[in-house]
Amino acid sequence: MPILWLFLIVSAIAAVGYLLGRTRALQNADGDSRNLHSLPSFYGANVALKTLVPAFGLLIVWLLAQPFFLNAQVSDMIPDSVIKEGSSRSLVMAEVRRTAAGLDNAVAQGNLTENAASDADANIAEITQLLKDAGQVVTSDITQPVLRAAQSYRAMSSTGYAIMSIAVVAVALIGAVAGWLQTNAEYRARNVVEQGVRVLLLAAASVAILTTVGIVLSLVFNTWEFFKLYPASDFFFGMTWAPSFSGRGGLSELGILPLLWGTLYISVVALLVAVPIGLFAAIYLSEYASSRLRSVAKPLLEVLAGIPTIVYGLFALLTVGPLLLDVFGESGLGWMKAGTAVMTAGLVMGIMLIPFVSSLSDDIINAVPQAMRDGSYGLGATQSETIRQVVLPAALPGIVGAILLAASRAIGETMIVVLGAGAAARLSLNPFEAMTTVTAKIVSQLTGDADFASPEALVAFALGMTLFILTLGLNVCALYIVRKYREQYE
Repeated sequence: MPILWLFLIVSAIAAVGYLLGRTRALQNADGDSRNLHSLPSFYGANVALKTLVPAFGLLIVWLLAQPFFLNAQVSDMIPDSVIKEGSSRSLVMAEVRRTAAGLDNAVAQGNLTENAASDADANIAEITQLLKDAGQVVTSDITQPVLRAAQSYRAMSSTGYAIMSIAVVAVALIGAVAGWLQTNAEYRARNVVEQGVRVLLLAAASVAILTTVGIVLSLVFNTWEFFKLYPASDFFFGMTWAPSFSGRGGLSELGILPLLWGTLYISVVALLVAVPIGLFAAIYLSEYASSRLRSVAKPLLEVLAGIPTIVYGLFALLTVGPLLLDVFGESGLGWMKAGTAVMTAGLVMGIMLIPFVSSLSDDIINAVPQAMRDGSYGLGATQSETIRQVVLPAALPGIVGAILLAASRAIGETMIVVLGAGAAARLSLNPFEAMTTVTAKIVSQLTGDADFASPEALVAFALGMTLFILTLGLNVCALYIVRKYREQYE
């Protein structure tokens, strides 16, 4: 049963339970709601909550636990001979899951019949080519053990979903009946419903935390698998980035230093463009511009934030790159050999970041109390002195936060780098040479004909984990500095 249909069935049971609970409450009160402890709607809501919460709770727990159970069961079916040198059982299981998902999608699209997808003696070459043509599997050829494990995975998953559907509907019915039987004139339905709503709000607030934990754990587990196959010292201290998909890591050099250098170099160039322009624009709009000019200029600045990054990338590739090449290329100063370079990506990225710095800094400067400005003017300070010595120090923690937001945005940018900076992983101080970043290589390592049971694909998770730790450390240091400054200022 599809999840959507299951959701609709449980919701229908809850709706019916709401009506029945409300009706039963009124019947127990002889039609006069004043004889009830709570309003009739609370009794209906009590039945609906006891229908929805246990059923959807079971659904969520089942969906989270089933993959782990299936992995444990199917993993035992894979013989040790299938695990190639340089790989592991968990990586082979990743291929099994991808193959199972490919079979499901191929059946759903009509490219493959259910009987053919479940046939243990199916032609491996035909299945592999069919899935590749349909864009379902982009890895190397499927082996017979992997196909059989994927078929078992699909069968067990289908059985699990059927059992889950029955269990969820049964729990919903039991909850509805229990809530309905509890309904009487003395039952404190309002207290129960309000407490239940509070728990639901707490659960909703926990989603962001749990999502962050899930992202971090997925990075940690896959990064651990990568370091089982590739030396951590070579990854963190290697000076060369040269992945090779001809083998399983033996021919690859996966040093991260050139990627980190390119990431930081391009981000610094972008911030050197965005921070002065954005901050000066914010000071002008908040302190000097008339209300009429501000009402027009600020929305125009913020339009830049709504432009897709692919458009900025095309702007870098087709406009900024050729312009820089005309000035710094062979026909000019001779410093630049191609339009794709650190300077190209940095300039365009800086333009993209201007509204982040400007808009946030403007709001922060405007939040400085007017009394501080008036006190400065009363002591004889000029407007520029007031801005330098009063307004900016008071707004500095917020301005630092805006710059950090812009820095995080710059470090995580991909499309502008791919189109504007090139794809060369090198250590160089020349801003007119092509370089690349960590994010660009994450994309390239997880696309194309990549074997997901190899270090060349798993290195993307190690890159992502490194980038996560880098940005987290940056934010922690910045918060510490801002807090210390704020204490001195107060």
